[in-house]
Amino acid sequence: MTVLDYFKQICKVPRGSGNEEGIRNFLISWAENNGFSHATDATGNLVIYRKATPGYENREPLALQGHMDMVCVKKPGSNHDFTKDPIETVEKDGFLYAKDTSLGADNGIAIATVMALFTDPEAEHGPLEAIFTVSEETSLKGAFGLDPSLIKSRRLLNLDSEEEGVIYTGCAGGADIKAKFCTPLSPVSPDMQAVYLRVHGMKGGHSGGEIHRQRANAVRILAAMLDAVNEAGYGFMLSSFSGGERHNVIPGNAECVICVKEEEKKTIVHNILLPTFRKLKAEYSVEDPDMDCEHYCSHHNPSLKVPSEAVDSETSASMVQVLVCMPHGVRSFSKVVKGVVHTSDNLAIVRINDGKFDMDISVRSLSEFSKNQLIRRISLILKRFDMEVSTDNGYPAWTPDANSQMCRLCAKVWKEMTGKDAVITSIHAGLECGVINSRIEGMDSVSTGPDLFDVHSTQEHLSIESAGKMYDFVKRLVKC
Repeated sequence: MTVLDYFKQICKVPRGSGNEEGIRNFLISWAENNGFSHATDATGNLVIYRKATPGYENREPLALQGHMDMVCVKKPGSNHDFTKDPIETVEKDGFLYAKDTSLGADNGIAIATVMALFTDPEAEHGPLEAIFTVSEETSLKGAFGLDPSLIKSRRLLNLDSEEEGVIYTGCAGGADIKAKFCTPLSPVSPDMQAVYLRVHGMKGGHSGGEIHRQRANAVRILAAMLDAVNEAGYGFMLSSFSGGERHNVIPGNAECVICVKEEEKKTIVHNILLPTFRKLKAEYSVEDPDMDCEHYCSHHNPSLKVPSEAVDSETSASMVQVLVCMPHGVRSFSKVVKGVVHTSDNLAIVRINDGKFDMDISVRSLSEFSKNQLIRRISLILKRFDMEVSTDNGYPAWTPDANSQMCRLCAKVWKEMTGKDAVITSIHAGLECGVINSRIEGMDSVSTGPDLFDVHSTQEHLSIESAGKMYDFVKRLVKC
């Protein structure tokens, strides 16, 4: 079976973060059917062992690594249930997409590559270990909990990158900031109307891999529209606000319900909100040409009810101002590795409902100092608005090793295979290599992968040709 055949099988198994039992059992069954031994650690990570082919028994063992979970994102209106429904794949113009959802090639293509390699009768290799981790997309829980006693290899090829011919030898560290605030609700007067607003159609994408593209953040777009109402001297009561889905995804959609005075509704909607949106759309016409806005009010749409209570206008204005003040995007670029983001943050998730305001912000940096400085800056802003702030322990940066033998070997194999020099660099997205290196002393890691685009979004797609080329590369590499 080809890599693509295996990947389509994987797509039939639900595997959102925290729901890896199904894919783990699928892989265990596959391993046992093919006579491969395996072990599962206390965290739920799975290691599958492939014996060396004849003549290669004395080679150093090599670990091939990827994660079992995927980011689950679907288009508005989709009824897809990620806990039980298979991902429906669509081939178009040499790429593989998913119908109405994220594809999960991040990182299902790593699993498929390993499955194809382990069952390839023509593959020649030393001892191999396939390390499949859990909950990479949410917390790196699997990497942090990996049992070192299960791993003999001190060479690791991580297959969780998204550009063929690029070899990563370092990555950013990161941390998540959570903020919350709660306020009593106030009565909505009978002369008020409810207005529903939704901004959508933005590309979003991976907050590490796509942050430098300066795409629109739906939360910030909607907040800017609401703030324009405040700036114009009009008030509103905020009933609800929802934007973003995952800490590592740039929000592509956001919606809210506000209550406004009946006599001010037309002015607010048609003279302030919509003109502000058009200006914002023009600002992002290159990055997000499909950005759109929809609205309706309770007077014309009976399905939208005027709530009996909402956040008072002064507190609503403050909540919006928090979102306007929050930094989002690239803070600085690396002065060492050209073109690589050094520090960034993603205003990832905002929920306001029943007076409860919750916010998640993801921070990344190649430097622990810069990461902590940005966390400090964001925390100070949030505390100025009386929000309760907490920060998780995060994950460490992976510092490049100039003496990496794995890096030199990968570059050599790629050059021999393609006639082109590999690009050796660092990545702003978080990878498990740094954590695994800290868990297993002496591990020499690199990361690579096929061409993947718009991961963590419904536009995610995989180059079919590149997936095949990457398989050929891995097959050549394990022979060395």
